[in-house]
Amino acid sequence: MSGKPRSERRRGIGSIRRYLTRAILVILFASSAASLVVSYVIIDDEMDEIFDAQLSMLGRIVTGMTTAETSAQEYQRIADQLTDRENIARFYSLTMSHGRLDDDAADPDQPSPDEPVLALGFWNDDGTPRLLSGSWSADPPFPAPQRTGYAWVDYQDHSWRVYTRYDEASRIWVSIGLRERFQTLLSRKIAFGNTLPDAISVMLAAILIYFVIRHGMSPLGNLSRQLSRRHDQDLSPIEGEVPRELAGLHNALNAFIERLREALERERRFTADAAHELRTPLAALKIHLDNARASDGVQSEDSFDKARLGIERLQRVVDQLLTLARLDRHRPNAPARVDLYPIAAQLASELWPLAEARSQRLAMSGLTRLDIYADPTEVGVLLRNLLDNALRYTPNGGSVEIRLERIDGMPSLCVVDDGSGIEPELLDKVTERFRRGSAPRASGSGLGLSIVATLIKQQRAQLHLRNRAEGGLEARITWPATPSDPAIAQDHSPRR
Repeated sequence: MSGKPRSERRRGIGSIRRYLTRAILVILFASSAASLVVSYVIIDDEMDEIFDAQLSMLGRIVTGMTTAETSAQEYQRIADQLTDRENIARFYSLTMSHGRLDDDAADPDQPSPDEPVLALGFWNDDGTPRLLSGSWSADPPFPAPQRTGYAWVDYQDHSWRVYTRYDEASRIWVSIGLRERFQTLLSRKIAFGNTLPDAISVMLAAILIYFVIRHGMSPLGNLSRQLSRRHDQDLSPIEGEVPRELAGLHNALNAFIERLREALERERRFTADAAHELRTPLAALKIHLDNARASDGVQSEDSFDKARLGIERLQRVVDQLLTLARLDRHRPNAPARVDLYPIAAQLASELWPLAEARSQRLAMSGLTRLDIYADPTEVGVLLRNLLDNALRYTPNGGSVEIRLERIDGMPSLCVVDDGSGIEPELLDKVTERFRRGSAPRASGSGLGLSIVATLIKQQRAQLHLRNRAEGGLEARITWPATPSDPAIAQDHSPRR
């Protein structure tokens, strides 16, 4: 594992689990808080309506209990019924106030903590009080009503919700009041009682969400830990089952690991083969130079000639290794319209001295213009290696021919030689790196056709190798009739 601190290893774009947990919990708590506020407002409003309805009903009942003939004794009896130990109702005559008092009764000017929340009052037609319950009988008494209906009235540092009726028959005002503090506390208590289960449910949901997200993200953590524990030589597939959402990532990682393993294997094989290919000509070169130093005359010149051939072969191997290295790092350019004929003609003229030295015939036939869509530089490297390979495996006095054709509307280049060909079992493997045929003149490095195959793949072309019945090898390359890029295809579409 990396030697960095845990905090540095975890620093980056952040934790998906933490982000999801925070986001979901914020949404949950915000929506719950909004719901609680709305619920409280609605409940408070509904409780106001309920209390008003209750006051109205009680007012009608009390009004119906009194008439014009109601005597002072009956009012006194009502006062007695409204009086308790702590709150004394008062019945008012013309100049006197009466109440049932005893030695243990409390002073009405000193209200107890358990003050009543409902109050009742009767007033004469002129606004003088007739009967007031204890909460309204202080000095001065509760103000007389001025109109019927609902009203908020402040009295003795309290606010009262009052409903008032006027009885035409008895010519008295009747008011019933509810203390605001009680109404508010009761509304809050009811709202709290209704929302408390929701709040508990939200807290339980938050806890469950945390554990559900943690459990749901655990496969990703297991996958990360499985990868972090591997050393640089462990390229085995990732085992174990993963959820459906991670199946794509799991398969992509395994496919990438497989491609990486194959690439590293090819590099190891390439390094070993390259070391062998370089070691062999260097050893032969040393032997020829030692022979030249130990001898003189014709034998010395022959050793120098062989040393020169060894240097040429070594140079060719190095050039081809550098070409392969560049191709491995090269990003293919956008294909362009390329005429094969001038490229093939120029390469034929450049390789003519090699053919002339071996008394070989190098010719071109077929079309004098053949357009393809490819990278011009890659096409030159491809044809050079194909022609060089054909000339080296063709015996002295043989012939190599370049044919430019169209087959089924597709541009095609064919290099034909009259050499010994390739063993049938090697036709599918000869494009591998450092793979050579078993022909007597197989003195190449085994990289030419590998370079050709790499460039063919980049150009989305096809390479076909076959042994000719009359002897020799036919290497045919076929390019697509149109470019793979739609924009290029449109640019090069026929114009009228």
